Amino acid sequence: MDWTHYRFRSLWPLPAPPAVVYAALERAEDYPRWWPQVRTVSRLNDTTGVITIRSVLPYDMTFTVHAARRDPAAGVLEIAMTGDIEGWARWTVTAAGTGTLARYDQAVDVTKPLLRRLAVPGRPFFRANHRLMMRAGRRGLLAHLRAV
Repeated sequence: MDWTHYRFRSLWPLPAPPAVVYAALERAEDYPRWWPQVRTVSRLNDTTGVITIRSVLPYDMTFTVHAARRDPAAGVLEIAMTGDIEGWARWTVTAAGTGTLARYDQAVDVTKPLLRRLAVPGRPFFRANHRLMMRAGRRGLLAHLRAV
């Protein structure tokens, strides 16, 4: 087993139309306004940016993101990531009843030296840290959608 490789999936049921959810998720530069763990998003150009995140555990992760797929008709937003983590992440936004299901999939390898050294003993804490970050992100997006 590669202890520095992670796969995540989060499902966010949301009471808003898919187009509204997609539009909110598409604007990564707004994430710090509603997602507390997304500390900064710096746009470098139309398809590339730098993101810094920090959840409950006391470490920041900074990585460069490159838009890999932006397909509003299919409800898909996908990025490639390099830096403290390397891999990809994808939002898939679909209708669900009167609202939306936003599915987040991610496959990454941790490259940050400290996290690599702590890979085996820290793995359960890193996974819990990610779950807490995603839970806070959903709450933040719900509040953001209600305000829009």
